[in-house]
Amino acid sequence: MQEILTAAFVLQTFRISIPYLLPSLGAVYSEKGGVVNIALEGMLLSGAFAAIIGIYYTGSVLTGIVCSLLAGIIVSILHGLITITFKANQIVSGIALNIFAFGITKFFCKLIFGSSSNSPRVIGLESWGLPFNPFLLICVLILIITVFAINRTKFGLRLKAVGQNPEAADSLGISVSKMRYMGVIISGALAGLGGAWLALDQHSFTDGMSAGRGYIALAAMIIGKWKPTGAALACLLFGLAESFTLQFQSSGVPTQFIQMLPYLLTIIVLAGFIGKATPPAADGIPYEKKD
Repeated sequence: MQEILTAAFVLQTFRISIPYLLPSLGAVYSEKGGVVNIALEGMLLSGAFAAIIGIYYTGSVLTGIVCSLLAGIIVSILHGLITITFKANQIVSGIALNIFAFGITKFFCKLIFGSSSNSPRVIGLESWGLPFNPFLLICVLILIITVFAINRTKFGLRLKAVGQNPEAADSLGISVSKMRYMGVIISGALAGLGGAWLALDQHSFTDGMSAGRGYIALAAMIIGKWKPTGAALACLLFGLAESFTLQFQSSGVPTQFIQMLPYLLTIIVLAGFIGKATPPAADGIPYEKKD
């Protein structure tokens, strides 16, 4: 019995880590290219809402997943336009897009479903009849691809060059704007996919259901020192913390205290690691091409 409970707890931890891991890996792409992506929260929420809309109107989980990817990409393009093309402050842009995503999903939820707080229940991954969770396999594959792409491909080397020294990269004929857009768009797609998992796991959209996961995913990327494997391990840590909160819900400890544990852990771990983590040199700095 103990072995079963332990295995169930481990699987639960991996499952809970998914909406942290996907946007966190997305943040690696964005910030390696020099763009801070606080908008992960909005991308995650938009992806969740789009997934529900896709499933609601078509009855297809795959369509819902595609819609979530598109929603994340759309928000990421907006972030790219504001920060890369118009060179606005990246932090302000991210916060504004998060607020925008919160408001627009609430508005359309009310317009489509007649409720600003939640949508009707829809089908989930169980409709595929698979004996395993496909999102866990997808996460492993994306992690492997990310490690390889960042460290072993021309794309990854150029992306890191743009984030480290955009002037030097530009002098070698690398388009700084193009590489930064690619990094931001990939981050949006992965964050949107994380939103799809939230929607499929809960079988509905709930107002503000991202619940700070985008911010925690960004923190995990920082704790992981802007490296895919480090970010993945940090996400597992936060997934473990949330798993423990679920275990403690029936322990008599006040619910409010239990719910704040993952966020408290984020603050504690960041306080311990932020001084030791060095971002790409040009991260967060708009690039002005010199004539």
